[in-house]
Amino acid sequence: MIDPTSAVPRWQQAHAILVQRIRVGTYPPGSRVPSVVALAEELGISIPTAQKALRQLREDGLTYTVPGLGSYVADPQQGTAAPPPTP
Repeated sequence: MIDPTSAVPRWQQAHAILVQRIRVGTYPPGSRVPSVVALAEELGISIPTAQKALRQLREDGLTYTVPGLGSYVADPQQGTAAPPPTP
């Protein structure tokens, strides 16, 4: 998980963990990724650090955000963000 003694910033470590989870299918296309608060609690990082990791995923094109609903894994097959599942 997060190595507090590493020279790699914590947000980059969190980002790498999330990328790996997307690649192995823990978070398949269209699935919701953890909220900022859930991610911060799970990884033992601050909320701003979790926000930065999630923002980088979005900038990488791996996720997209639906206001009020959360962040979802993008579908690389479609080349665009798939709509979130209906609640």
